[in-house]
Amino acid sequence: MPDDYQAFIVSIKKKTGIDLSLYKEAQMKRRLTSLYQKRGFRSFQEFFQAMNTNSELLNECLDRMTINVSEFYRNRKRWEVLEKKIFPRMLAANKRLKIWSAACSTGEEPYTIAMILSQFLPLSQIRVLATDIDEKAIQKAKMGVYPERSLEEVPLEMKTKYFTKEGDFYRLSDEIKRTVQFRKENLFSDPFEKNYDLIVCRNVLIYFTEEAKDLLYKKFNAALKEGGVLFVGSTEQIFNPEAYGFETEEPFFYRKL
Repeated sequence: MPDDYQAFIVSIKKKTGIDLSLYKEAQMKRRLTSLYQKRGFRSFQEFFQAMNTNSELLNECLDRMTINVSEFYRNRKRWEVLEKKIFPRMLAANKRLKIWSAACSTGEEPYTIAMILSQFLPLSQIRVLATDIDEKAIQKAKMGVYPERSLEEVPLEMKTKYFTKEGDFYRLSDEIKRTVQFRKENLFSDPFEKNYDLIVCRNVLIYFTEEAKDLLYKKFNAALKEGGVLFVGSTEQIFNPEAYGFETEEPFFYRKL
């Protein structure tokens, strides 16, 4: 059925508020088709009808739609730029930074930000807002318990200071957990707060259409204060930052003009 997926997009938006038309169609369609076939359905229509009466199936579909792949210090060299260049410049002007980790998944990213900042400030002065559209991911983030593979790039001193090994897992310290406030948010439909010094949105933009990215870059720019920085993932370079009111401060770090 050629329009089966389009009808599914409309139905899902009404039910969950998630607009699948903003995601690259081929990737998302393939991802969801494999899920419904695995569950024994023959079409998106059948799949959606089943989700209406089966919350577990709906949650599984939401998990597949919202791509939760994360780890601490992912692409560690990029975080070193934040630590050695971006934060020192910002903190020289202002010790109370307003920071947002957008599409934070299961929390590794905002907690990484807090750990890096803890080298400059007491934890009592660190506040990071972390948002995601997936409530299950946020619940996992608040628990702060992670498998060993999530910690592969964590510097040894941070691992020793802020994690406790429990069987096959690592528990993050309460003092770091307290620095991060988690909230559900839809990047496309919800309004953003203003005057951020730093917005981190990494490894999610690659899943969106060019039109959706265009919209987000403009919204991020408007949410930053002048001189504030947008930090994106290592496959998400903005090739025309000036079109969105940015200049490249370092590769993958864009300063608001």
